[in-house]
Amino acid sequence: MTSNVAFVSRQERFRSVPSTNDIVRAWMTEGTPEVCLAVAGEQTAGRGRSGRSWVAPEGAALLLSLGFEPTYLEPDRLWRLAAVVSLAMADAAEETAGLPLGMLKLKWPNDIVVVADDAPAGVRKAAGVLGESEGAGTPEARAVVGIGVNAEWPRDRFPAELADVMTSLSEVSRGLPIDADALLDGFLLRLEPRVVALRDGHFDVSGWHDRQVTTGRSVIVEMPDGTTTTGRAVGVDGTTGALLIEDAAGREVELLVGEVTHVRLATGLGVYADTHGEQAAGRDSGGRGVTL
Repeated sequence: MTSNVAFVSRQERFRSVPSTNDIVRAWMTEGTPEVCLAVAGEQTAGRGRSGRSWVAPEGAALLLSLGFEPTYLEPDRLWRLAAVVSLAMADAAEETAGLPLGMLKLKWPNDIVVVADDAPAGVRKAAGVLGESEGAGTPEARAVVGIGVNAEWPRDRFPAELADVMTSLSEVSRGLPIDADALLDGFLLRLEPRVVALRDGHFDVSGWHDRQVTTGRSVIVEMPDGTTTTGRAVGVDGTTGALLIEDAAGREVELLVGEVTHVRLATGLGVYADTHGEQAAGRDSGGRGVTL
């Protein structure tokens, strides 16, 4: 699979499992140190954000989870683990799929997307990330970050209900075959220096800023309580991980939680006439969110 054994303490590949996040969590409970890695060809009980589920056809996606012991991060900086996973995968995916540098974007907080004006949400999702942690701020801190990337998934096999909002690397590259092993190796090679930097107290703030698709665009953000916030995204906070938006009154609002459900060119506030939420890149039983 990969020869990057110095960085990865344990790695296994599975044909089909309920959830790679659960496998990695069990390993860490047994004492496996960071960074451990589980890769699956299929998941039957994959989880997305807010308890949603996510399933892709066998062989259509690269599905993996990584286990960390982030004692080197303050509790309010744990979000950076998912961020560096997303950044490393975006870099690797562009190389593997032969895409222009910077074509893949991050939709706050961590989804990997491609701008698509014909998509109801303004973007099409190629990958999503789920981070789970426990013991933050203690010597027993553990975190699991799962990522699912739609790789060899042709458009004619997209679920009908998601065809307008999802994409895959093979589709974005106009049919170029995607080598999942090469994608995984490229990802790990790019992830290692980012994790080492986190251990040393450094985070690629500028790289994270540069990948954001929302900055300078009008957005709708769905909050955990079901309400929505509309405004122009003016950036992200490299310290807190917050999305910064300017509301209709010109006030800057900091959002630490929520989900961006629409991204559009900023032609003025209040430009949305519809209320359709974005669905995940994958079969998401809850309609939104993604991954393992």
